[in-house]
Amino acid sequence: MGTVQQQHTNGWKHEIDDVIRGACGGFLFGIPLLYTMEVWWIGSYSKPLLRMMAIATAFVVVFLLNRTGGFRRVKKGGLADSAMDSVEAIAIGLVCTTLVLVLLQEITLTTQLGEALGKLIFESVPFTLGVALANQVLSADDDSQTRQSTGGTSNTSSEAAAPSSDLNATLSDIGATLIGAIIVAFNIAPTDEVPMLAAAVSGVWLLLMILASLVISYGIVFYAGFSNQKQRMQQKGVFQRPSSETVMAYLVSLASAALMLWFFQKLTLDDPWTMWLDHTLILGLPAAIGGAAGRLAV
Repeated sequence: MGTVQQQHTNGWKHEIDDVIRGACGGFLFGIPLLYTMEVWWIGSYSKPLLRMMAIATAFVVVFLLNRTGGFRRVKKGGLADSAMDSVEAIAIGLVCTTLVLVLLQEITLTTQLGEALGKLIFESVPFTLGVALANQVLSADDDSQTRQSTGGTSNTSSEAAAPSSDLNATLSDIGATLIGAIIVAFNIAPTDEVPMLAAAVSGVWLLLMILASLVISYGIVFYAGFSNQKQRMQQKGVFQRPSSETVMAYLVSLASAALMLWFFQKLTLDDPWTMWLDHTLILGLPAAIGGAAGRLAV
């Protein structure tokens, strides 16, 4: 009886891990399009037939991707399993898209149902593709992770006595975070979406924006099982713990977001600090996700 219950518990744990991995892959691929007002408008005015065609197309593409990749660590080979995984990937994409659009106040209690559905369906397509590509693009096999982990341990033990090694590891993390943040957020910074969203998002929504940025970036680097996760857990540096590294990386992402907004003259030194704060936090979400992706590469 105890063995059956343990297997049932482990099954749920693996399912939750797979869902989180898929969601993190969705955020990596889908977050830039969520900051595109043209997609909001297309979704708002789309007809029901076009929405159904978008879902059907997404299902076919995701089904084909699930035949070779998918978001599960243990791949299921049957056609029925791939179909079920495709439905689940679409559901994950829709849920993640809903959370972000509500966070950005693009969907509120006053939004009409048809408009909300259109935005969700069109914005969820890249999220869904990211879910289906999570393992294929971002995950390393267990053997390679074991080799990385073993190699990292031996190198760490030999370098632990050198204080400069911790500083070098920290500088490497900061550099990777900056590069990833710029790659993802640089195309968003000069657009009108950031000030538009900043005008709608305030107060508690900004606090939730901070929380979401921290949780998503932590999940991408330390929980989702993507490449170099074990190596990241053993990374040495001034901010060697996952929680402190996540906070440090988020602050670096915010700094890069502020600099990008200043570079494109969306913010000036004459603007009030409250304007700097809300604009930076809005752009900080994609910057933090990009920063997390950058740290996966080192």
